[in-house]
Amino acid sequence: MSTDLGELMNRCRGSGLRRTKALEVLLGTLLKADRPMTLARLQKSRTLSSQCDKATIYRLLHRLADAGIVRRLGLHERAAYFALIIPDQHRDYLICTGCGTIDPIEAPCPVHHLEDEIRTKTGYQNLYHELEFFGTCPKCA
Repeated sequence: MSTDLGELMNRCRGSGLRRTKALEVLLGTLLKADRPMTLARLQKSRTLSSQCDKATIYRLLHRLADAGIVRRLGLHERAAYFALIIPDQHRDYLICTGCGTIDPIEAPCPVHHLEDEIRTKTGYQNLYHELEFFGTCPKCA
């Protein structure tokens, strides 16, 4: 199932976020990204930097994270990476403790069955999980 910008904007409105050109361009940039992006990398996007400054991008990312629309990843003492949370699409990540690189895991998630069991036993709705593995990447090893 794919998500488009219109669906993301509807989620933003449902979370009380005001529709702005900067928000649309930020969401579009994240939607096109093949992996999580740092604030610095987002700021280097020509389309995004023509709409807003670094402080605005930072504020928008944190509002989106608070609204459950983006996920903050990474080692806390390093730059944060941001990735969209898209319903019915799930990504787990490998994070290098040496250089901080983040790569998506291209394997089935081992936690989905457990999540289904917990949902059934507890009655929780909108249940989700975030799975991150930490280690040393081949470049740093």
